[in-house]
Amino acid sequence: MAESFITLTTDFSEDFFAGVMKGVIAGINPQAHVIDITHALALGDIRAGAFALMVSCAYFPPGSIHVVVVDPGVGSARRILCARTRRYLFLAPDNGILSWTLERDTAVDIHAVEERKFFLPAVSSTFHGRDVFAPVAAHLSLGTKVEELGPPVPPDAITRIEFPKPLRSDPKTLRGKVLYIDRFGNGITNISAQDVKDADPATARVDVLSSSIKGLSRSYVGALPGTALALLGSSGFLEIACSVGSAAKRLGLKVGENVTVMT
Repeated sequence: MAESFITLTTDFSEDFFAGVMKGVIAGINPQAHVIDITHALALGDIRAGAFALMVSCAYFPPGSIHVVVVDPGVGSARRILCARTRRYLFLAPDNGILSWTLERDTAVDIHAVEERKFFLPAVSSTFHGRDVFAPVAAHLSLGTKVEELGPPVPPDAITRIEFPKPLRSDPKTLRGKVLYIDRFGNGITNISAQDVKDADPATARVDVLSSSIKGLSRSYVGALPGTALALLGSSGFLEIACSVGSAAKRLGLKVGENVTVMT
């Protein structure tokens, strides 16, 4: 267990906070492999963190410890949770950020993180990433059991954010929304590859804002430069993009925008 993988997903951007967390982990378990999933989430954006974790966590080795610190409630009475699934451990605030991941990878058990002997000696009210999440993750990587962290929490007692499933208004029409804008300006929707598995890529139509996109492209250069296109991206969801450009900038695409697929 000493050579466990620990991943970090935060909204810390390029500030020193993520580096300090890595320093704490190294001080407790120098053999731990710490991998950044992202630190570029918008400040306090719990839904973006939920999406990033959901589409990323499964690509890590079994036994990995996924640490998520998007925590606008830091210092309040909100709980910190450690959830164990068949493959992973997840350490996160109880603010719903684990919801979508635990829909795919059901928790075997969940415990509140309360045992202070696994924290740093002094715990600030504003930087639990350093004082709680990082040392707890390091101790877990050394073999500390989830049960040692604190009392069990029933799965139905944790905060949940419902995944916004697309709606089918008729057999040929599916209505979804943009869930996430990536750094390239692509709008990733809640419409999965499974949702459109019967669509003909050549004739399907995707409507978003004032654009009506005919067909599903195979790549980001599947249309004339600067024009909108739709494709199934690497995350397994339908994306709205612009060939050689940013859909967010060119189309004014934002999270929450309505997207309609007609097959």
